[in-house]
Amino acid sequence: MSISVAKHLTADELLAMPDDGYRYELVKGELIRMSPTGQEHGVLTINLTLPLGTYVKANKLGVVCAAETGFKLEQDPDTVRAPDIAFISQARYAKVGRTAKYWDGAPDLAVEVLSPSDTPRKVERKVADWLQAGAQSVWVVNPKRRTVTVYSSQFETVILTEHDELDGGDVVPGFQLTVAEIFAE
Repeated sequence: MSISVAKHLTADELLAMPDDGYRYELVKGELIRMSPTGQEHGVLTINLTLPLGTYVKANKLGVVCAAETGFKLEQDPDTVRAPDIAFISQARYAKVGRTAKYWDGAPDLAVEVLSPSDTPRKVERKVADWLQAGAQSVWVVNPKRRTVTVYSSQFETVILTEHDELDGGDVVPGFQLTVAEIFAE
């Protein structure tokens, strides 16, 4: 009798995979296929990416990365996640610089814009992964409720509505944007 053991995929193998039109994440060595997002998701993501990226660049605070950017959160077995928006502070970026590989560790800020296929459990797992890997803040944009939930830890959350202002806090000092602007047409 032979026993077969499933081989876990590594971050390097994920990076070397040919482009087949899908996005993938790697969770504890298991490949997770992610469908392309819908139009609403893209609009909301850019509505937050543009002001955040402009502010970060103008104030030389670090770099903002797009949705396809992978972050290696765990090793052996590897976990690679790709938030919809990521921010890495200048101090951390200066130590590593630009790399063709996945960034080793979490960004300072990870932003997830919910898709129709996202389940509460899946989102909670992603938030936990980001925070456990060292993200200082995670923002979850909810199109249905038109809210942004800000996680400073798994136990510290603030839910912002369209009447509130999203603040970068200590992570992106001085950044402010009304939640309504994220959902603007």
